[in-house]
Amino acid sequence: MAATLNQSGPPDSDSSSLNDQSVSSRTSNRSLRIAEKERKKTEADDPVVTALKYFSDVEAGTPLYGNDEFENNLVVVERVAYSKGLSPEAISVMLEFAMSLRMGTSPCVRVLKCLIPASVVPQEAVVRAWVWLGVGKIPTSTQVLFIKWVLTIFDMIDAKDQLRAIYGFIFSFVTDENLCPFICHVLYLLTRKESVRVFRVRKLLELQSKLGRQSFLLHLLSLYKVFCPELVTLCIPSRMRSGFKNHNNPWKSALIGVQKRNGSQVGPSNGLVFTIKDKTVSRKRKQCHLELPVLRSVVNKQDQTESSSSRKVVPLVQIHSFAELLENMHRIELPAQMGSLLGSSLALQYLDCVQDESALLRLNFWLGYALHEEFLFCGDGGASQNTEDSQHFLNKLLFTQHFLQEGFFSSEAFLYKFLGVWDGSLLRPQILDLLSNIPVVPSIQIGQLLFEPLMQLFFTSSLFFKCGLMECLNNMLLKWLTWHSVYALEDDLDISLNSHTSINMTLSGFKDSVMELVHFVGRLASVGLQLEGCHSLFLSFVLDFYETVCDTFLKYGLPLVVTPPPGVFYPALLATDPVSVDRLAYIMYRYKVNLVSAKSQEKVTEAFHISRQTFREFNHYMVVLVNCLWNSKMFHPGMDIQLGEELLLKSNVPQPWTSFDLIHHPAFMSYAVDFHQRCWPGRKDMDLNSIKHSKPWSWYLEYLYSQGYDGLKQIVPAQ
Repeated sequence: MAATLNQSGPPDSDSSSLNDQSVSSRTSNRSLRIAEKERKKTEADDPVVTALKYFSDVEAGTPLYGNDEFENNLVVVERVAYSKGLSPEAISVMLEFAMSLRMGTSPCVRVLKCLIPASVVPQEAVVRAWVWLGVGKIPTSTQVLFIKWVLTIFDMIDAKDQLRAIYGFIFSFVTDENLCPFICHVLYLLTRKESVRVFRVRKLLELQSKLGRQSFLLHLLSLYKVFCPELVTLCIPSRMRSGFKNHNNPWKSALIGVQKRNGSQVGPSNGLVFTIKDKTVSRKRKQCHLELPVLRSVVNKQDQTESSSSRKVVPLVQIHSFAELLENMHRIELPAQMGSLLGSSLALQYLDCVQDESALLRLNFWLGYALHEEFLFCGDGGASQNTEDSQHFLNKLLFTQHFLQEGFFSSEAFLYKFLGVWDGSLLRPQILDLLSNIPVVPSIQIGQLLFEPLMQLFFTSSLFFKCGLMECLNNMLLKWLTWHSVYALEDDLDISLNSHTSINMTLSGFKDSVMELVHFVGRLASVGLQLEGCHSLFLSFVLDFYETVCDTFLKYGLPLVVTPPPGVFYPALLATDPVSVDRLAYIMYRYKVNLVSAKSQEKVTEAFHISRQTFREFNHYMVVLVNCLWNSKMFHPGMDIQLGEELLLKSNVPQPWTSFDLIHHPAFMSYAVDFHQRCWPGRKDMDLNSIKHSKPWSWYLEYLYSQGYDGLKQIVPAQ
């Protein structure tokens, strides 16, 4: 029986199992039906879903006026848009409704103004909207509003491949004078090398001849010239107005509010246009540009793998080491916001290695806009109220320029404007450091752009600003000379201003710019020494500058020698501190070495020439220096510093012509006294003239050299 029971056990077990599965299946199906019923009920109860369904299904020709259903549904969408933002599906539905004009042109503007995305904007919806734009029924003002919206949310579009596929269609709108400035901006963002064609260049040139040299046309042509310089023969100005105008005003505050309320709900891959800080600043004009954007990909995470594999590109955000950067150097995809490059050392290494012109143009556009918005267009003292953020931003910019070893033309254009409104104290270290990175300025422009505003600041500022400006101008000259010695062409006839412009400067033009800078500093230094009573600190910075100037030929290969003006030479010669006198002696020695070398070079080539006036000025200074410190012939006829005999007699100074030799000079008097006491310790009466005897004089000179005054050793002849 046990066997029988065992044999009958399995069929009963199988039947029980089948029954359990049937019950489980019925329970599962019931759960699905309940969930579906709950979902439909929720959707029916959700006014947003109802509103979107209405705008999706509304038929063309539906009357607008007196339509309460339309008004109620649009109010619901607007409330959600301004509070939490619209989902990608909602953006698609509302954009399609607005651009298709199913209820006429009246609601189109209102709908466009409430298109505030919560995360990303579907590319397909934007492409369909562009297609509707070509129908020709939408008013021009509404077309402009739509293009402004596209420019505002451009970095939030989940992909750009389909938009670039209709580049030619978008380009066709450039002939409309009302749309042209905005279309050029969109094209600027979409342009790739394959987008540049001869007929497009020709069309832009025709528009320029019709509309004049408009900045939006020049910026697009400049980008075309970067990709295909052989197609664009137009000479692009070196200093154009910074970028395109800001078109995001209708949506800016709403986007900021949505992002702040959503917080972490906004995906990290979305590349939003604005960055919100945790702390609030009570200002009439809110700053949104001083924080650098986070390094993000152009597309969102869902599309990143698919699009990257199809285009064989690697987003820069996925590169984590220099080895990975080298491995993927020619497959790098730049981030959505170019400002994020300033915060990434790997991104800067990529820029430095590849020299991507389009990337540099985009970065300059972003940087120019940020600098102008935050420092030039803030009439309420915005930067001064947020100095910490401003310092951080400018320090990042300075780090980038030092890393790349060149400045940005957008920061250069900003500085020329900012100097006119700067008070000399706001962010002084950063501004002066940026100023020292300015590339060579043509001599015909340097006065108006640099010298005039700097002169006003110099004469109305403190001693410490004067010292800082001297250091800034010295660093500027050093970078100009270093650039010349490294990047000058082999024929020494034509040298490019920098690697990112097509402007060239002749060697004579470069020499003129350097000479103008040296003469300008000479004028500032001469007057500054008078104003500050020949202050030793200021004199030290002045001598730093002329230590650079005296070696322009031998150290930097520039056939130019400019001697210091009398307003600098004589205060240094008559200074009360020995270090300044010794440094002056060293500077004159380096002038001598450079001029001797230049003289020998003149015999080799006729093209090389140093002015005879320069030799005469140097010889005169050397005679004065030796007569003063060595020969004790100060105030003698023929010297620049002359005093009447009656005045000298009234001074009651015995032998006044010896008052500035190495023994009686105010800077060296203490050394002479110390030396006298060491040589003749038993003498009660001190006679400093006894040092002038042959052996004591030689010992005295050795004593001065032992104190570290090597400049005197090069000038003062040994006995």
